[in-house]
Formats: sequence, C-alpha cells, structure tokens
Amino acid sequence: MTGRGGEARDPRGPAPATGAQPSDVPPAADPEASSRPTRSHRLRKALGTAPSRLSPPLSKYRWLRWLTYLLVGWLALGIFLGGGSDMSNDYGLSTPQGLLAGFVQGVAVVLALRRPGRAWALSLSGAVVTALIVRARLPDAQPGPDWPWSAPEILAHAAVFLFVALRLPTRTAIAALMATGLATFVVQGIIGGGQYESTGVTAVAIFAVAVLIGTAFRGRAEARTRLVQQETITAEERSRRTLLEERSRIARELHDVVAHHMSVISIQAQVAPHLVENPSEELKENLDGIRKNALEALTELRRVLGVLRSEHPEDPDDPYGLGEAGTGTAPDAPQPTLDRLDALIDNTRAAGLDVVTEIRGEPSRPYSPGVELSAYRIVQEGLSNALRHAPGSTVRVEITHFPEGLYLSVINSRPEHPVQPSPGAGHGLLGMRERATMLGGHLTATRTLHGGFAVSAFLPRDGRPHPDGPRRPTTDPRLPAPELHFPPPDAPDHVTLQPPNPAGEESP
Repeated sequence: MTGRGGEARDPRGPAPATGAQPSDVPPAADPEASSRPTRSHRLRKALGTAPSRLSPPLSKYRWLRWLTYLLVGWLALGIFLGGGSDMSNDYGLSTPQGLLAGFVQGVAVVLALRRPGRAWALSLSGAVVTALIVRARLPDAQPGPDWPWSAPEILAHAAVFLFVALRLPTRTAIAALMATGLATFVVQGIIGGGQYESTGVTAVAIFAVAVLIGTAFRGRAEARTRLVQQETITAEERSRRTLLEERSRIARELHDVVAHHMSVISIQAQVAPHLVENPSEELKENLDGIRKNALEALTELRRVLGVLRSEHPEDPDDPYGLGEAGTGTAPDAPQPTLDRLDALIDNTRAAGLDVVTEIRGEPSRPYSPGVELSAYRIVQEGLSNALRHAPGSTVRVEITHFPEGLYLSVINSRPEHPVQPSPGAGHGLLGMRERATMLGGHLTATRTLHGGFAVSAFLPRDGRPHPDGPRRPTTDPRLPAPELHFPPPDAPDHVTLQPPNPAGEESP
C-alpha cells in the first residue's frame, strides 16, 4: 500500500523499533475471543434475527409458501380494518385511533414471518398501551367491553406466538408466554379499571395453546431432520465399510502374490552358493543375509495376512485364521491369472449365459502378477453381474493387449425378462474400481443405450500408477483399438461401446 506522501506502508502496521522488547509490542487479538458470541449476538438470536430451518418460506413447495404468505396477509388486513373498527366502537376511540391500534397488530403479524421476537414485543406493547389508554374510558356500570385484551388483539397475538414457537427455541417461547401473562396480570389485576368483561385468563390460555401447537410442529420437523441426518450418516458408514471390506479382500490376494515372491527369493538365496564353484565367504554371508531377511519378511507378511483373513485375530489357537481342516479354501491356494479365463468362461456358459470372447494381440512381455489377478477378477465380476442382473442375455468379453497394458471389456445385452433389483452390498463395481485405481488404470461401468450394461477397464502393464494419473492406451497401427463412445456430462447413465473390427467389415 502507498501512503499519502507516496511512501510505501506495510499493511500489517509499523514494525517495532530496534531494540524493543516483546512487551513493547501490542498483543495480537485472540481469535477465540473474537469468535465468542457477544451479548448482543445472543439477544439478536433470541429475538429471531437468526432464522431457523422453520422460518419462511416454511416449506420446500413453492405453492405452499405462497399460500402461507397469502393467509398471513389476509389475516393482517382483517385485523387492521375489522379490528380497528371494533376497537373504535367498543372502547369509544376515534376512527384513526382504532385503525392505528389495529394497524400495529396487523404489522406485528406480518413481521412475525421474519422477526418473530420483535413481532411479539410489538404486539404486546401495542396491546398494553391500548389497554392503558382505554382504561379511563371504561364504563362504571355493566355490561362493559372486553378488557384488557380485545378479540382482534387476541387473534393477532396468538398468530405471533405460533411463529415464535415455530422459529425460536422452546425456552424463548415459554419465556415470552410468561412475560405476556405477567403483563396481563399487572394491567388487569394491579392497575385495574372500571366495569369490563375480563379476557386475561382466556387470552393467556389461547396463547399457551398456540405455543403448544408451534412447539409440537417444531419438534416434529427437528426429529425428521435428525432422522434424515442419521440415515445419511448410516449410508456413508455403510459405503465406507463396504470400501474397506473390498480393499481388505484385494489386500489378501495381493499378499499371497507377495508371499510367493518372498518364498522364491529365500529359496534362490539358499541355492545360489551351490551353483558357484568355491564361493567366497563374503558371498555366502550376503546370500545368507538375503535369505534371513526374506524369511523374516515372510513371517511378518504371514502375520499380516492372518489378521486380514481371520475374523478373530486375537484367537491364540488360530492366529492365522486358517480354520479347521476342510472348512474352507486353502489360504495358500494359487491366485487366478489370465490363463484361467477359459475355465471361468466355460463355467459361465454352463450357468446359462451365451458368452462370446475375442482376444486381440499378444503380450510383448509377461504382465505383473497383480495385473493378471486384477484382470481375472474384473472379468469374473462382470460375468457374475451379468448372471445376476441380466439372465438370458448375450455377453461379449474382449481382451486387447497393448504395449502399454491390457484392455478389458465385458458387455451384456438386455435381459430376456425384467429382473428384480438385487439386494447386494455393492462390492462388485466398487472392487473393480479399486483394483483399476490401485494399478494406475481406469474403469468405466455404465448402462448402454439398448438396455444392457458395459464394463471396460485399462490396466497398465507393470501395475504401477503413472505420475501423471491414469493412462489410456495409445494408437498402435498393428492393433485395432476399441472405440469408446462416452456419454455427455448431463447423461452419465448411457454409453455405447463399439467393439473393434480387425477385418474392416461392418458390425451387425
């Protein structure tokens, strides 16, 4: 910033003089003290300057909001005109005085839509002032007028109390009701007047009913809000738990792959000295250290794997969660790879699905075990979803080998007949997405325009995430790349996948 004389000024203020002690510098403002609610803030909140969820528009439906405004406007107009005329006739006021008293009550009713606390104060003040003014005009003989509350004032104050109970805390509404009752007692019981028809008890009873109704509606709305919030939290927790369960299952499979490699390292380190004539002591020591480290890592890996597998890891009799003999799948069973896809597809065909497979290209070098395992699981889950959600459909499985990685596609047609929604926990699509993301690839799962479903994924060859994010395969003139037609952003539920045609013929 630049001062008046053109010299630069530090927006943070002047720097302390050289040699100044820390005590010479003014203390910084306390952020906690500035965030504390002040007395005026609490007063404004109590008077209704911080509207609650029940404040106007009072409803999420526009027609109901306008109906509320219309009814309140008609009520205020009726109190202003009809009430002012009644008070002029009953209390002997002039027409302008009666209309003024009615106008105050009408304004209070309209103000209660936005500022119920101030509307209550205005309505009560107007009623008390009107009662004190007409006190001297009360007759000495019966029958007398209604006093200290006239019928229009009771109607207006009850409407204000309804909005007070709807929008302000219950304790504030009760406090306002007690203040109204105290003011009524002082005007009628202590000050008193001539002959009149007492309306104090009736008025306070009507006000109490209005507060009770408003509090009931407010409690119902707050309970519904808390229920919606709890359901939202429950759904989020369920999604988080499903995600953790699927990640745990993926981790168990990948731990098996890592454990296999650690075992191979240990065996190779043990065999290596016997493959060399007269190995040196340093070589033997290094290979022995490699073997010991591999065995230690394998032991720790088995412990972690046991915790992941076991439902009760604290059980000392079964620390690895292996269970009784013959009660489940062996934990050291080999993990599936792409070589077992044929058996998987044959089993799916035996279950009643018409499965067509198409494999393009050949891998230039072997894929990493994690890529092969994830590819097998993605195809397996795609076929399982087709069996569950599209019985009798035709499924097309495409596998394309690119220099950068592996492209998978599982597309099923429309089911032969409508299928009831499956009550599954949502592990399938979530697991496929996690597997592709873990390897730095990408996955698309969406409905097709013809009523089917399509799952497509690309997995990088080495199974390592690219530093720039998920990668798509580049165009290779030797291999026809699948054509993906993604939907526009406003229609995320539709996608058309056109399989490549190496011969150039038109697709049916």
